[in-house]
Amino acid sequence: MRAFVEDELRPHAHEWEAARWFPDEVFGRLAERGWLGLKYGAEADWVADAVLCEELARCGSGGVAAGIGAHTGIATPPIWRFGTPEQHERWLEPAVRGEKIGALAITEPDTGSDVAATRTRARRVDGGWLVNGAKTYITNGVRADFYVTAVRTREEAGHGSLSFLVLERGDGISAAPLEKLGWHASDTAELAFEDVFVPDEHLLGEEGRGFYLIVANFQWERLLMALGAVGAMRAALERAIPRLDGRGQAVRHRVAALATATEAGAALTYQALRRFLDGEDAVREVTMAKLFTQRACFGLQDALLGLLGPDPDLERAARDARLGPIGGGTDEIMKEILGRSLGL
Repeated sequence: MRAFVEDELRPHAHEWEAARWFPDEVFGRLAERGWLGLKYGAEADWVADAVLCEELARCGSGGVAAGIGAHTGIATPPIWRFGTPEQHERWLEPAVRGEKIGALAITEPDTGSDVAATRTRARRVDGGWLVNGAKTYITNGVRADFYVTAVRTREEAGHGSLSFLVLERGDGISAAPLEKLGWHASDTAELAFEDVFVPDEHLLGEEGRGFYLIVANFQWERLLMALGAVGAMRAALERAIPRLDGRGQAVRHRVAALATATEAGAALTYQALRRFLDGEDAVREVTMAKLFTQRACFGLQDALLGLLGPDPDLERAARDARLGPIGGGTDEIMKEILGRSLGL
């Protein structure tokens, strides 16, 4: 995996960042190796999926890693876990083959961490639903063939009126790319839904149980973010240390501290991964890993930029790392979960 990332993805990082896009064919190249469905099926290998996420951080573009990760790590898991055999055949299997690209559509312009405040509505009509609303910060939002979408299917407020519908690209759906500080190669989009008809058979899981589908993948998503941060920190240090050789004691001590933080993050993350894969309650460990690694990664990239001066790779890495404390649950949300798990 490391050889593939460094030989076939990293050389294109500058080109794809400048284009604000990477080719859809990248998904096909991963599919050829069986890497888009590593945790699905009879030969599921969750550890291999974790390794892929950590190694993708070496591609030199947070946007490329995010686009691939959104497809494999957050868009397809709800279909795999809650979908019917017919839904697997329609969306999951072509997604694993790299023929269709998925996106998870939850965040809205007026709602971020508060999923219960979702406003996108799905109104019952003959044979299905009519969906109206908007989503934002949706990774793969422009290129996606299908959107696993949180909607409100009942009038009452709160979690109990949320459901998941799979919307396919087509009439009534518009996607506009967003300008961002980092992740330039990722097609992060704002989506608008206007009277989008969605057939009954596109309901994922049970109607009114969408909130539980949303939280079911939180721990894996946050683990993947922690793994990506660990990979990014290790790769950055490997590239920076030869350039810092001979710079004196102060620099040596600074790098030593950064390396210690990197391996502390790795230890936290791997322990959380072990507990998760053993089927134990890993919420506390996963939350700690996500909280620690995201700030540590941004701090490391910023520190190396300060030590080495202007450098396109380091500048991009620092911009890309800034998303970490926000995506997948903000630092504030992580601290709230962690504090409650400690009995506070």
